[in-house]
Amino acid sequence: MYASASAIRSPFIRRSLATAIACAATSPLGFAAAEEQKTTKNEQQAIEEVVVTSRYTSNDRVDTATGLGLSLYETPQSVSMVTAQRISDQNLESLTDVVNNAAGVSARAQDSTRHTYSARGFAINNYQVDGIPIYWQPGGNAGETQSDMSLYERVEIVRGATGLLTGAGNPSASINLVRKHADSKEFTADLNASAGRWNTYSATADVSTPLNESGSVRGRFVSHILDGESFRDLAEESKTVFYGVIDADLTDNTLLRVGASRQDNEPKASTWGGLPTWHADGSRTDWDRSKTLAADWTTWSSTVDHLYLDLVHNFGGWTAKFSVNNNTNTSDQKLLYLSGTPDKETGLGMSASPRNAATEREQTSISLQVSGSYALFGREHELTLGAVDHSDDSIATSRARSDVAPVGNFNEWDGSYPEATWGDNNVDIDQTTDQFGLYAATRLSITDNFKVIAGGRIAEWEQSGVSYGSTQEFGDDDIFIPYAGALYELNDQHTLYASYTEIFQPQNLQDRNGDFLDPVTGKSKEVGLKSLYFDGALQTMVSVFDILQDDVGQPDGNFPVPGKENSQAYYAAKGAGSQGYELEVVGELMPGWDLSFSYTNFDAEDAAGNAVNTSQPEELLKLFTTYRFADRLEGLTVAGGVNWQGRNYTDTINAATKAPERLTQDAYSLVSLMARYQFTEQLSGQLNLDNLLDETYYSQIGFYNQVEFGEPRNITASVNYRF
Repeated sequence: MYASASAIRSPFIRRSLATAIACAATSPLGFAAAEEQKTTKNEQQAIEEVVVTSRYTSNDRVDTATGLGLSLYETPQSVSMVTAQRISDQNLESLTDVVNNAAGVSARAQDSTRHTYSARGFAINNYQVDGIPIYWQPGGNAGETQSDMSLYERVEIVRGATGLLTGAGNPSASINLVRKHADSKEFTADLNASAGRWNTYSATADVSTPLNESGSVRGRFVSHILDGESFRDLAEESKTVFYGVIDADLTDNTLLRVGASRQDNEPKASTWGGLPTWHADGSRTDWDRSKTLAADWTTWSSTVDHLYLDLVHNFGGWTAKFSVNNNTNTSDQKLLYLSGTPDKETGLGMSASPRNAATEREQTSISLQVSGSYALFGREHELTLGAVDHSDDSIATSRARSDVAPVGNFNEWDGSYPEATWGDNNVDIDQTTDQFGLYAATRLSITDNFKVIAGGRIAEWEQSGVSYGSTQEFGDDDIFIPYAGALYELNDQHTLYASYTEIFQPQNLQDRNGDFLDPVTGKSKEVGLKSLYFDGALQTMVSVFDILQDDVGQPDGNFPVPGKENSQAYYAAKGAGSQGYELEVVGELMPGWDLSFSYTNFDAEDAAGNAVNTSQPEELLKLFTTYRFADRLEGLTVAGGVNWQGRNYTDTINAATKAPERLTQDAYSLVSLMARYQFTEQLSGQLNLDNLLDETYYSQIGFYNQVEFGEPRNITASVNYRF
């Protein structure tokens, strides 16, 4: 028997359905049976226009996947959103914090400063800011993965290949950071102060105000400062963030937005790499989590500057958006790399490699997008057209060193290692990368229930310059990246979808004839079911995906590249593939009860069937839920969550015994709690407990045969005042 719309809205039925979905969400294999409802066309339109009250999801239209301004429900890919309320509830400080809690993606630490992200078995190297592509290199790192969340309203993550809008990259995911904008015509302010473990203190001010009497010109200013220590010995962190934006309604149909931000990271006692894995006798090490490899003079400081301009004009049902974005990441590095197999008793056996380096990467994107609807064969359809020109200038320098002191007893390491004497400055990398893309996509309304999305991108990519003494100049022209999707609406509550997307990754390899290989192609297929409950306040998604990388360069026997001595020719071959499924339940189960649950499971293998990218977990389960009390406990909100990830490992060679060995991080869970009390309409206090059970785990194992510990139990208390 089908439940009527009025029955679903009744408190008893709604509570029962909420309980069923919540129970199913706690099992990786469970999925709540969908309640069906039938409505007239007018009722359907009313549902589409309702204001959703969920704090963890939204029916807002987003451009992250297709550029067509579709809701998450209307997009034929797995798309997740981490909202401003979720960021606040979980006290998510950085982009890495968001990735660690978002559906279907994972983070891996390399040291105290750097992280890498992955999804579905592939590394993530595609990012967007307000939908404009930006390319980061967490390996060199200049503050990318430390991006502060005080700058952003929310984070959107599209999983699978995303070449239509992002151009070059891997078929993993694209992360879109949506900036805060000056959208309030009244004066509002949000002030926050917090204190946490390891003497960590922070303060944030977020102020919006009209700049003229009518409110047609508005401003917003955000400032955030943080200062504290770390669970690692010697380490300290200092961060300063400033952001300002002005929105001006030039006419009723034209908006001009100009903004700028800066984030300064000034850490002390930064590490470079992880702790040694083996002792000199080949046995595994067992360090305290506070153990560090840093010296008291090491630092990996960085500055991130953003400048941007948006001009948006509405005309006749169409919208044109012109954007200019400039992003500069710089870093200054004084680091110390320690490696070796220390003796258990004496601590001897470690060697030191100091480094003094600097990097600067400036990216400029100029884009134009036109979107709107058109009539064809008696039906309304949507269309978007765009062009993006992106340039990237990167330079990296380092200073020679003239003396290196012995390490001594590493068991008693206290960071008092002398700084090296630095010599002349050398240019290691000086490269320019240019990308240009033209894209188009349309959503065809075949019937009321059946929609088809078709699109493509014509891309050009070119890189030139010097990398560690080697001149490089290569690129690809006229690369076509297709996009295809279909959605069939079973009823007003459930929609089946399928999609095929691609992306490309240039490779600087030549074949036995001297020709450069074609780019690596990432192909992503996905089918799934998206469902809505409670007029869209609760959304569910289950999907199955299949990803393949083609044309991956492989050594071609002993053939050299013509005209190049001691060179190796390559041929294009089938690369790695990943198959799996995902489940997500997010939104409001019942008034006051919000939930975010996701489960991911995949297998990644190369062409020979061997497991690849095993250092990233193939299983992820993430749950966070909040409940806002009413009646006598009104004002109190409590929350809890658990992030569970499956085993990951690295197959390597024991540095002491030279025998094969597998370094394994077993499955583990991180539990969190939150409580907030609203003392008055303006004033609230919040307490966050992370890693409640004080789980000891490696945030990475096997990167250069080293280990990195995750953060122990942490507690943060904060006070918030809004007016």
